[in-house]
Amino acid sequence: MDHATHTRLTPAELTESNLVGATIYGADDEKVGTISHLHHDGSTAQAVVDVGSFLGIGAKPVLVSLGELNMMRDHTGSIHGMTSWTKEQLKNFPEHRH
Repeated sequence: MDHATHTRLTPAELTESNLVGATIYGADDEKVGTISHLHHDGSTAQAVVDVGSFLGIGAKPVLVSLGELNMMRDHTGSIHGMTSWTKEQLKNFPEHRH
C-alpha cells in the first residue's frame, strides 16, 4: 500500500470514534495490530493496540502513545496507522490490563 498519497489525520480527528478498529501497519507494511480503544484524548492520548491476533483470537493488548502512530485516511476514507515497530517488537511490550 502506498501510504505517501494518504492524508494525515488532524488532531481534531484523533478521536476514539474515528480510531477504534483502525489497522496499524509496521514499517515493512505488515499488519501489526488493530486499535481497540483509547485512553485520554489530545496530546496525552494512548491507544490500546491488539497485536498478534488471528481472526480476533489470541490478541495481546499493548499500550502505545498515539503520537507514536502516524494516523491517516486513504482515498476510500478508511483510517489506518503506521508505526516503525514490528509485530514482534509490539508483542514484547507489556500486556495492557484495564
